[in-house]
Amino acid sequence: MTPYDDPSPDPYPESAYDDSHGEPYDEPYDQQEPPDEPELPLRQYRSTTGDPTFGFLLALAVSIGLAPLIGTGDPALRYTLSWGVLAVFGVTAWLLGNLRPIGRENPENVVWGVGFGLLIGVPVLLFGSGLLGGAVRRMFGDMTAGELLAFLVFVMPLAETLFFRGILHGSRAFWMVAIMSAFWSFILYLPLLDIAAFPLVAVIITLMLVLLNIMYGYVRTRNGMAAAWITQIVANIVVFFVPYFTS
Repeated sequence: MTPYDDPSPDPYPESAYDDSHGEPYDEPYDQQEPPDEPELPLRQYRSTTGDPTFGFLLALAVSIGLAPLIGTGDPALRYTLSWGVLAVFGVTAWLLGNLRPIGRENPENVVWGVGFGLLIGVPVLLFGSGLLGGAVRRMFGDMTAGELLAFLVFVMPLAETLFFRGILHGSRAFWMVAIMSAFWSFILYLPLLDIAAFPLVAVIITLMLVLLNIMYGYVRTRNGMAAAWITQIVANIVVFFVPYFTS
């Protein structure tokens, strides 16, 4: 035995602190990390879990149901209620649902929106100006400049952009959204045209509506929803507003 050896036994062996005599020692409760709380499922509003196809069918039903108003020469009420249905679903999903709000936009995307609107609108105006004047007059009746501008700049782009380029764009394929939006335009506008008397005009307007809706969807995919919104506003002014007052 060396002088450095301690002949006395350890008065406080580790086993004295361990009731299990050899098992791993448990930390006191106040030193343990609290258990992870279970994650609660995120609450989703009804507008996020429902099928947006219901809103589309409801808007179509309103547009078709109000078709008797076409003969009155004042389509404003029919347009307001039909676009209003799309706007209610779009705004509800934007504010309470899973539709991503428009954040701080890159000015470049806004410029692209104006450019695409002119790119699709100016050629249509140049090559179809002779037909557009009478067709647009039939589509919008005897609206004043302020009424027509309000529909083309505010009501229509708000409703259709939030619904088709917002809700449906995030849950449907590109081609399906283009077909649905073009079909919506057919139901909304073609009953106002005298298809039997002017079949060529109806065909040209149909092709124009298809091209416009495809362009809006492309801009939505390429530059975002705000750019598609601007594109539709510019195209509406060039294709509808200008021929309405220059014909």
